[in-house]
Order: sequence, then C-alpha cells, then structure tokens
Amino acid sequence: MIKKVYHLSTCNTCKKIMAQVPGIEDFEQIDIKVSNITAADLDKIAAAHGGFEQVFSRRAMKFRSQGWHEKELTEQDYRRLILEEYTFLKRPVFLIGEDSYVGNTKKNVAALVERATKL
Repeated sequence: MIKKVYHLSTCNTCKKIMAQVPGIEDFEQIDIKVSNITAADLDKIAAAHGGFEQVFSRRAMKFRSQGWHEKELTEQDYRRLILEEYTFLKRPVFLIGEDSYVGNTKKNVAALVERATKL
C-alpha cells in the first residue's frame, strides 16, 4: 500500500500534523524543497480533489510577488506552476492507498488521523 507524505521540512505546521499521524515512520517522507511532487501523484491528487486549483496554495509568497494573483489561471497553469515551484503546493499532502489528504484544515487532519489509525 502506498503511504507517502509530501511536506516541507522547515514548516512547523507540517511537523505538527505529521506528529499526529499514527505510524508516520512507515510513510515515505518527501521534502518538497528537495524533491517536488511527481506529475503522476499530482494528477491523481488533483483528480480526487476537483482539480489543480484545489491543491494550489494561494498563500505562497511567490503567488503575489510574481503577479499571478492578477492573472486568470487555467487548470494547466496551476498544474505547471505546482510542478515548477514547490511553494505552490498546499501542504502537507498525504497519500494512503487510493486516498489523499491535502492541506491543514482541522477537518482534513481529523480525517487523515482517523484513516492512518486504521492501517
């Protein structure tokens, strides 16, 4: 079974969430600053969450500094930007089998922890 987490090792929120996940030591832990998300995983996750825009982080500092907030972006733009620059991926991203969990909302983290508990 696939068990991966895409995270940023310097992100305190990622660390806090990962600490809550039972069996986190059994997950392949991928620091997106070192090795960005794969196109295959991104495509799979985006499909499960309603598109690339849903897994795109508008909070990334580069989003505003590069003027992306002033442009109309297509789904392919979101995909390209995430694959080119790790900061545009909402994080953390957990893959457990066919399930994926993106971001740090309380609801998402609760669902992730519940799913990981059943492994």
